[in-house]
Amino acid sequence: MDKKTSYKRAVVVVIFVAALVAVFVGLKSSHHNNALSPVGHPGSTNVPKQAKQKRLGTKSAAKTSSAALSSGKYPFPPPVKGQKITSNLLPGSNPSVLPSDVLIADEGNNRLLLVSPAGKIVWQFPRPGDLAPGQTFLEPDDAFFTPNGQDIVATEENDSVISLISIKSHKIIWRYGTPGHPGAGLNQLSNPDDAMMMPNGDIITADIMNCSILVLRPPSHVPLMRFGENTTYCYHQPPLRFGSPNGAFPLNNGNYLISEINGDWADEMTLQGKILWSVHPPNVAYPSDTNQIGPNKFLTVDYSNPGQIVEFNRAGATLWRYNPPSGPGKLTTPSLCESIPTNGYVLCNDDGNDRVIVVDPKTDKIVWQYGHDGVVGTAPGYLSGPDGVDLAPPYSMTVRHLATMGHQVGTCAAGLPTGACTVFGKG
Repeated sequence: MDKKTSYKRAVVVVIFVAALVAVFVGLKSSHHNNALSPVGHPGSTNVPKQAKQKRLGTKSAAKTSSAALSSGKYPFPPPVKGQKITSNLLPGSNPSVLPSDVLIADEGNNRLLLVSPAGKIVWQFPRPGDLAPGQTFLEPDDAFFTPNGQDIVATEENDSVISLISIKSHKIIWRYGTPGHPGAGLNQLSNPDDAMMMPNGDIITADIMNCSILVLRPPSHVPLMRFGENTTYCYHQPPLRFGSPNGAFPLNNGNYLISEINGDWADEMTLQGKILWSVHPPNVAYPSDTNQIGPNKFLTVDYSNPGQIVEFNRAGATLWRYNPPSGPGKLTTPSLCESIPTNGYVLCNDDGNDRVIVVDPKTDKIVWQYGHDGVVGTAPGYLSGPDGVDLAPPYSMTVRHLATMGHQVGTCAAGLPTGACTVFGKG
């Protein structure tokens, strides 16, 4: 049984426990973990020195949190139009559907790949010698370009760590979490997912098994903020509790869309911890990485077998569904899809089929594919359980949201339940 299957079973147990908690204590928290204590909280006596530093204003905070970033722009030229496809792609693939290179978190092969629309590998991490002595890079399940296009934030969910990687130097330049040691204390995570950097250098991530959302501020190892109680009893009661959150994606208005596995939920949350609405993605068993693709249009995937891609609106109405039950179009535990902004096609990683694909929503056909269906490998054209994708700048998730994401971070909304929003030291 692989770790994904093991985690899925763990989620079922969590749901059962959550139901018991709801019945016997009326959805009130009876468990508080103070391993992370905010400045001024009764449990904060032993908070490390860096957590007690003077609060920084927005301008100086941005400067501090960007200290670990590389400078410059995305280091590769845009793809040449009309390229002849390589043998790495599925025959019949159309490179013109992609406006840029594709970043792939090739989880089973412990690597990141940057693949051109024609199927050529243009960058890979790690190569021999990229890792420092004793350093590991295991099972990257998601990876996103930073706003400056020079670095990549990779989430190693099963290793409980987030890594910031310089594209140019091929080095890990900052980490949060203790590799191989999940936890809820300082510099600890438990199944982190979909870490993304904001324009000011802060990083937001879902912390699945701790039932919460964290905002980190490199180079510090003290969180900036936490949304949700620091607990292992995950159920839907946002912003106090989240039902195993596995994504926090930027919305076009500056807020974030939170995906909750338990109970099938999507929530709009401000960066002050206020929940504006919640909805069930329609007829989805295991929602993953829900994100916005247009005004009142959202895209999620069902991490199931067979899997599906579902487009829906704020009312929970289905706008489009892709779910072939069999054949070459059938999905097996897909975990992330995002719309290609130049044409509306959908880029997805189809984990269980060891491939990354582009689907035309008008024809429900796969029009581009890297990876061989159900065949694991490390050679060019092969993948092993790819679990994350991002388009290269300027089409990347963070660059597309530069104008709105990450503003007014560092304060909590008034009137929230105790423990729903916590501000720690400012790095």
